Amino acid sequence: MPDRPRPQLPSPLRGVGFQAPFGRRAVVVGAGSFGTAVAVLLARGGLRTTLQARTREQAERLATDRENAVYLPGVELPRELRVEAADAGLARAEFVFLGVPSHDLDAVIAGLVARGLGPRASVVSLSKGLVPPTGRAPTVVLREQFGPERVACIGGPAHAREMVHEGAGLVAASEDEALALQLARVFIQAGVVCEESNDPLGVELAGAAKNAAALAAGATERQGLNAAGAAAGHIFAEVWRYAEAQGARADSMIGLAGTGDLVATALAPQSRNRRAGELLADGVAAEEIPQRIGQAVEALESVPLLAEAIERAGFEAPVTGGLARLIAADLPLDDWVALVRTTVPPPARFRRVPARPRPRWWARLRERLGLGRGARERRALEGGS
Repeated sequence: MPDRPRPQLPSPLRGVGFQAPFGRRAVVVGAGSFGTAVAVLLARGGLRTTLQARTREQAERLATDRENAVYLPGVELPRELRVEAADAGLARAEFVFLGVPSHDLDAVIAGLVARGLGPRASVVSLSKGLVPPTGRAPTVVLREQFGPERVACIGGPAHAREMVHEGAGLVAASEDEALALQLARVFIQAGVVCEESNDPLGVELAGAAKNAAALAAGATERQGLNAAGAAAGHIFAEVWRYAEAQGARADSMIGLAGTGDLVATALAPQSRNRRAGELLADGVAAEEIPQRIGQAVEALESVPLLAEAIERAGFEAPVTGGLARLIAADLPLDDWVALVRTTVPPPARFRRVPARPRPRWWARLRERLGLGRGARERRALEGGS
């Protein structure tokens, strides 16, 4: 796919004293498809960007070829994008983007300071998975270690190849307004629509929900489109209830980070999570699927964590829990489909209109005798005394 000119988008700059981050240093940790695509966009958007690969051999290959032929073929790496191995450290980085698989997040987060992360550097999660072993959202773990003003995440519909050629609909979320604006400004400068959000937890749980829903739809589609839609809908609703209880906002689940990303993933033939669901339906063991696909599959790691976290919070999540059992080969496919088709969501919480209190007996008597307020007002309008 040729690299087309990206549109000029309106600037999100607003507020007194806001400084654009152009020329500042960014490091993207992880040279998979999404990490590589984000590094390309950051370089286009004006940050002095370095892409860190897992090994020296991979870094040398990327630097020589100027292309990530394994994970993002056909995308030329900008000449201003530096490539190095992860052991180079983070001492000079002002923005650190974590583009590693969710099963590695706990170790990577724990090692950031040891790798030289500066006391003022911002850390941005690119993951749509959860942090093992308890299934917390990445920004929750990062916030505990570095404070909310240094932490952000990126969500939204953003398939890597399309993102660098055609654009995407990203969401930059942080509890710190200036950080969210800075990130949005860089992506918009690179030709990608980017919404700002102050709800990083909602954006991350929306991403985890859409991965689980896409996996569920892929595993169920051959049994009927209604079943596939029901599977995705049940999971989204179950995660939604859990997310609200954790303080996330409903609009994060509805907007670009949630339903927008879900539609993009469900429609994409190359979606890793959807394809993983199809392979589960074919009887392929979950541990074999990443090798078949050639990349990590976030939902295979995050669905069991998500199901456990929802249950631990006291919510019922039969379909999410059933999907976790399907991944673990503890639930046959036919039983999974039967579960999807027969699960009835919790009843609606109808809003009750309070009954209007009846006037007391003496007030009714005064009205009948013409002594009440209503009778007096009628006589006044009629000109009576």
